[in-house]
Amino acid sequence: MTTDLLTPVLSAHWDEPDSYTMTGYKRHGGYEALPKALGMHQDAVIQLVKSSGLRGRGGAGFPTGMKWGFIPQGDGKPHYLVVNADESEPGTCKDVPIMLANPHVLIEGAIIASYAIRATHAFIYVRGEVLHVVRRLRHAVDEAYEAGYLGQNILDSGYDLELVVHAGAGAYICGEETALLDSLEGRRGQPRLRPPFPAVAGLYAAPTVVNNVESIASVPSIVANGPDWFTGMGTEKSAGFGFFSLSGHINRPGQYEAPLGVTLRQLIDLAGGVRAGHELKFWTPGGSSTPILTAEHLDVPLDFEAVGAAGSLLGTRALQIFDDTTCVVRAVLRWTEFYAHESCGKCTPCREGTYWMVQILDRLERGEGRADELDQLLDISDNILGRAFCALGDGAVAPIMSSIQYFRDEYLAHLENGGCPFDAAASTVFAKPTPQTPDGFAADTAGSPAADTPGGETPPAPTAGPGSASR
Repeated sequence: MTTDLLTPVLSAHWDEPDSYTMTGYKRHGGYEALPKALGMHQDAVIQLVKSSGLRGRGGAGFPTGMKWGFIPQGDGKPHYLVVNADESEPGTCKDVPIMLANPHVLIEGAIIASYAIRATHAFIYVRGEVLHVVRRLRHAVDEAYEAGYLGQNILDSGYDLELVVHAGAGAYICGEETALLDSLEGRRGQPRLRPPFPAVAGLYAAPTVVNNVESIASVPSIVANGPDWFTGMGTEKSAGFGFFSLSGHINRPGQYEAPLGVTLRQLIDLAGGVRAGHELKFWTPGGSSTPILTAEHLDVPLDFEAVGAAGSLLGTRALQIFDDTTCVVRAVLRWTEFYAHESCGKCTPCREGTYWMVQILDRLERGEGRADELDQLLDISDNILGRAFCALGDGAVAPIMSSIQYFRDEYLAHLENGGCPFDAAASTVFAKPTPQTPDGFAADTAGSPAADTPGGETPPAPTAGPGSASR
């Protein structure tokens, strides 16, 4: 296995025991980009980020510098920066490791971004369930205040910034930026009608920038090294590096920091391959809200344009890997149950449509449905796609429509067999080889990690070092 294609920047020092402390961060150049940024005009900082080609790392891929530039200047209103750390989509697991292993890079990035948009208050909105992350972030913020990087007259520059770490109440919908803003203001998290957009009327009806954790954490290295350094990685339209979160049926799941444009084939090779004795069946390029792809897409460059051309979305680069033991109907049902549960209920297509789809998928998975219900699923999906109040509805139908496109025969097999033709235990990570089952797998009832791997070997633990860190 070669790691030459990895580009450890944010994860470069995750293997050090004090990487999350102020001392550990400053030992490797931490907070050196901040005085450089504060010595520049705000508009120059925005232009620098524009020139780098940094695109949002939270899923949409919108140019970060362009978003900052939308903030009206000289309007006499307060401006706000809100960091969206409400990571909660199935398969998505990159922001929590960043905040745990190196919270100060996020804080430094937030200070630079706030300065650029002329904000004096910034917020990091964290999912409430990850209490350990909230505590670590708050401790890091306290360290930054004590060091003079936050508060009044930062580094004698005349710039003031207050940074608040806010714990959400655990609603997936609050990952949608306007629902997040409503939640931050103390209301129930539901998406807002747009326009006006947050850049004009966001938090407290004032101009606001909402950026993902990884987007903001990438800013200090861009300021320190220059935009040309950043554009030297990735592709022409998808510049830079990013985390690729590999999970599922691979031997070394974890975070792999690589340039955009890397392929899944290369990443699976780095991850030790798919489980022994099995082949890749399908995978998600950007979490459960993106259309699934199959083994025929192994060599698609993982950038915004190429994945889009292949019929999916790069999203958060949450690469969930499923081998041939997986029932695609069961997997899609589980995802749809999640979206039905997390729908805020504000709009009819999403509220009623996701519930309806769960009922149909459940019948199909149990072999009690009808063949014409596949077309009914597609019809319901068509009535949700582009018609829901926010992107949750679009995300909910993505795996349904794509799975029927690639695996219609598997859906029909459930009806022909009167139930699921797959052994559910065989697809679990605690399955082990056994001669008693036709597919060679059975559940390890003893729960021993040593018996978790096909062939009886224990896979190497995910490493927390350059370019690859465990969840």
